[in-house]
Amino acid sequence: MKRLVKIGEYETGLKNNICDVPGVLVGHVTIMDDVNKTGVTAILPHSGNLFREKVVAASDVFNGFGKSIGLVQLDELGTIETPILLSNALSASKVANSLISYMLKDNKDIGVTTSTVNPLVLECNDGSINQTQNRVITENDVFDAINNASDDFLEGGVGAGTGMKCNGFKGGIGSSSRIIKIKDKEYVLGVLVNSNYGASNGSELIFNGRKLGGLIKDYNLAQEEDKGSIVIVIATNAPLDNRQLKRIAKRAELGVARTGSYGGNGSGDIMVAFSTENKVSHSPNYMEENVIRFSDSYLNTFFRATVDATEEAILNSMLHAKELRSYNGTLYKSLMEYRSLFEDLLEK
Repeated sequence: MKRLVKIGEYETGLKNNICDVPGVLVGHVTIMDDVNKTGVTAILPHSGNLFREKVVAASDVFNGFGKSIGLVQLDELGTIETPILLSNALSASKVANSLISYMLKDNKDIGVTTSTVNPLVLECNDGSINQTQNRVITENDVFDAINNASDDFLEGGVGAGTGMKCNGFKGGIGSSSRIIKIKDKEYVLGVLVNSNYGASNGSELIFNGRKLGGLIKDYNLAQEEDKGSIVIVIATNAPLDNRQLKRIAKRAELGVARTGSYGGNGSGDIMVAFSTENKVSHSPNYMEENVIRFSDSYLNTFFRATVDATEEAILNSMLHAKELRSYNGTLYKSLMEYRSLFEDLLEK
C-alpha cells in the first residue's frame, strides 16, 4: 500500500503497518447496514497459543474514560495471554465473553486444573454513528476476526473502526511502522490505532504540523468538545521488559497531541505495548531464566519511533476512511474531501 503521509525521518517497514513486526497478525469483521455500523478487530501478537506462550506487555491509561477489560492483570503480571480485541463500548463485555470461549476451545484446563484466563478487550464509543445499543457483535464475529487474521489488513472505517469519528471526520483503524537501527542490529516497531476523538468540527485538527482547524470553513457539524476516545496498540520485536514497554506506551499520547488533541475529559486514551521477544511460558520447567533486554540508554530511538508512528497511524486512519452517514442521518465526511488544504504535505 502506498504511503500517504511521511511523519519523521525513520524508515517504515514494507507494509507500513503493525504487521511489519514479525509474527503479528490483524483481522477484521465489519458489520454494516442502515443502523448497525460497527465491528471487531483482532490483533494477534503471534499465531500460536497465546495462553501457553504469553508475550511481555504493559499498558498506560492517559485518561480512563473507558470500559476496557483486562488491563489490571496485564499491568500486574506484565503479560498478554489472549488476542487483543477492539470493539465498541457497549459490546466490550460481550466480546470478552466470546474471547473466553475462543480460548477455552484450545485450552480445556483453563479454570479447572490451571489458572483462569485474562481476556484483553479495548473499546471506543461508536454511538455517534452506530446504533450501539443493539450490541450486534456475535461470538461468530469474534471467532472470525481472530481466525481471519493475516499479515496485512485494511485501514479506515473497517472492523472496530467502522463507527468511529476523528476530529469530526470519519475515523477508525490506522497503522504505521518504523525500522529501528541500533549499532549492527535492526528492529521493527509498529502501531495500530482506533481513532475516535477530537472536536466535532475539526477545529483542533493538526495535519503533519499544519493547523487545519481554521481552514475548514464549510464543515456543517455543530461544535462539540474533544471527546470520544482512542486506543493505541504498539508492537515490537525488540527485547524489552514490561517496565520499558510502559515507558514506550506513555509516549504514544504525544503522537495524539501532535494531531491537536489535549486529552479531553470525555476521551478515553488507552495504550498497550507488547514485545514478541522473550515469550513467557504458562508452564515453565525451570526455576530461573536468563533474559536479554535492551539497556535504557537506547530507548530514545523507540520513544521517537512511537511518537512518529502514532501520529502517522492516526492520520492514516482518517485518510483511508470513506464518508459515512450515521444511523440518525448525520454525514461524517472523509478528510480526503479536503485534501486541497494539505495536498502539498502528502507523499507524491
